[in-house]
Amino acid sequence: MKKVVLSGVLVLFMIFGVNAQTTVTSAVIDSANMPEISFDKLVHDYGTIELNGNGDSKFTFTNTGKEPLVLTNVRSSCGCTVPSWPKEPILPGKTGVIDVKYNTGRAGVINKSVVVTSNARTSTVTLQIKGEVKAPPQQMVPEKNVDQGSTPSSR
Repeated sequence: MKKVVLSGVLVLFMIFGVNAQTTVTSAVIDSANMPEISFDKLVHDYGTIELNGNGDSKFTFTNTGKEPLVLTNVRSSCGCTVPSWPKEPILPGKTGVIDVKYNTGRAGVINKSVVVTSNARTSTVTLQIKGEVKAPPQQMVPEKNVDQGSTPSSR
């Protein structure tokens, strides 16, 4: 009886093992036809820009795969960076653009990321924007004379 049960269990493992190998093999074949996303740049450097200056940047990408590319999500690391992206599928060989708008209303260093998620072979790509927003120089205000007892003529 033990041999029959043991043989049955062994047969089940073999069936599941062969099925798992078939699934892995078919996944490898399917990935050869998957879409692939290729960007013209991964980093946009604003350099030094003025307070409330132009915070727009563009990341152009191409579907270098063999199936339509769909961007499922594009999210930024904070609310000061707002991305917009094409919602329709990008056909093989075609290009698309992700627009990123950075709010330049505060002075300081820019170092933000935008994560792009898609159905591509490389399903997650991180884009970066960097630079610095400079505040305008402050004007010097003349100080008032603290010693009110002295006048310019009495010196």
